[in-house]
Amino acid sequence: MKFLILNCGSSSLKFQVIELASSRSPERRQRRLARGLVERIGDEATFSFVGPSGETSRRTIALPSHAEAVQQVLQWLNDKPGAEAGKTMLQELDAVGHRIVHGGDRFQTSILIDDEAIEALAALEDLAPLHNPPAIRAIRACRAALGASTPMVAAFDTAFHQTLPGYAATYALPYELAERYRIRRYGFHGLAHRSLARRYAELTGIAREQVTIVTLHLGNGCSACAIRHGVSVDTSMGFTPLEGLVMGTRSGNLDPAVVSYLSEQEGVSAAEVEQWLNERSGLLGVSGRSNDMRELLERAQDDVRCRLAVDLFCYRARQYVGAYLAVLGGAQALVFSGGIGEHSPAIRARICTDMHWCGLSLDATQNAQTIGREGRISSPEARLQAYVIPADEEMLIAQDAAQLLHRSPNL
Repeated sequence: MKFLILNCGSSSLKFQVIELASSRSPERRQRRLARGLVERIGDEATFSFVGPSGETSRRTIALPSHAEAVQQVLQWLNDKPGAEAGKTMLQELDAVGHRIVHGGDRFQTSILIDDEAIEALAALEDLAPLHNPPAIRAIRACRAALGASTPMVAAFDTAFHQTLPGYAATYALPYELAERYRIRRYGFHGLAHRSLARRYAELTGIAREQVTIVTLHLGNGCSACAIRHGVSVDTSMGFTPLEGLVMGTRSGNLDPAVVSYLSEQEGVSAAEVEQWLNERSGLLGVSGRSNDMRELLERAQDDVRCRLAVDLFCYRARQYVGAYLAVLGGAQALVFSGGIGEHSPAIRARICTDMHWCGLSLDATQNAQTIGREGRISSPEARLQAYVIPADEEMLIAQDAAQLLHRSPNL
């Protein structure tokens, strides 16, 4: 089966074409046939698409919305020959999978998309106004182009965290207000954390339902997750992705009174302050230089604010690791992923400094050599292992889609 997987950001669209087969060989069982990225949607957008033979298409084109970006992807796929004679890659697609940031408390697993599901997703737009509307536009554009006969699946970033116990999901607000406005800790990056738990199980031979780990997904957006027996029991992001770790431009945790204080002192609305916390804070705000960890590490030796930003980032991550080890009562491993987690041995080493108390020690050579690939980076004698595992959300969505299509009696 061949799947088109679409991942909408607020102004971007990533896609992959993935083939899943029944062969017993892992290399034959799953293949990535094409991929691409559209950026700066709503303006002069740029796209870079990579075809089955590695050929690359790059263009700059006006794309007012995600609907037009989807049409561009579909047209490109329709211009590419498929494996079967006389068919294009578009004609060979069996289904389309969509990553949806927010499923609220309604969607606890991936679902087949129908008219009722689209209406339910639209009703959740107020919970994720930057991300859910573009995803819905992409769904509608796909249905308009491919027809209702092409099945589509929605996979939710919040679904993996639906297993949080009440005391981990609840804010200490007046209960009636929280219920009325659906205010709770939803958590995000769920597809990434779920894929890490699944891949860790494959690498170690541990059954999925026995996996107990702490995962750190560190990129421009960052989150931590405590996973017990294969399910999420706590996570750092909350009602929105703003809560938790220090991120590229997001503040992470702070005293909520800061919002009203800055609003009053600067004479701006609370909404504008919230925008500052999302777009002008984090590594960028503290350093005054950049949200790129590579640049901050280069400047940290001579620039006090860059050094402070790096130290704060690592300190907050270490805080969460310690807290989640306490939540879990110990764990099998700490797993790093994301652009920073996969590519920065220096940051991994700083986060794991002085963690001997919990049995964690890194192998300096393994850590330094594990860049952009998976592998164990802890020392052989470490009681708490450490791994780098790239998150693979698209493959997970394709696997969910295959399972749902197999179960559906109408497809």
